[in-house]
Amino acid sequence: AAGEDDDDDDIDLFGSDDEEEDQEAAKVREERLRQYAEKKAKKPGLIAKSSILLDVKPWDDETDMVKMEECVRSIQMDGLVWGASKLVPVGYGIKKLQIQCVVEDDKVGTDILEEEITKFEDYVQSVDIAAFNKI
Repeated sequence: AAGEDDDDDDIDLFGSDDEEEDQEAAKVREERLRQYAEKKAKKPGLIAKSSILLDVKPWDDETDMVKMEECVRSIQMDGLVWGASKLVPVGYGIKKLQIQCVVEDDKVGTDILEEEITKFEDYVQSVDIAAFNKI
C-alpha cells in the first residue's frame, strides 16, 4: 500500500511539470508586450487645442475693414489656423471684426495672439476674446 501512495504523488493533474512550455509561454508573452510597447510608442500623443473667437475693434467708422482683416489673417504661426469671420455692427456706423481661430495650446497663447494683432496700430484699436473653448 505504501508503494501505491508514492505513485499518486507523481501524477500532476494540472500539467505544471512541463517547464519547457512555461518558458515558451513566457517568451511569447514578453514578445507580445514588446510589440505592444513599440506600437504605443509610435502613436502620437493627444494635442490640446482651443477654439477662440476674437473681437477686433477698429479706431473709427473710416477704418478699412477689409485691409484690417487682411492684416489679421497675415499673422502666421505654427499651431494657428484662421477660420470664418464677419463684421458685427457696434454703433454709430462702426463695425468690429469678429474672427474665429483654432490654436494648439502648447504653441500659441492668447497673449501672443493679441500682441501680434495690436501691432497693426493704423487699423486695430483693441482685441477682446469673445469666446474661448477647449477642443
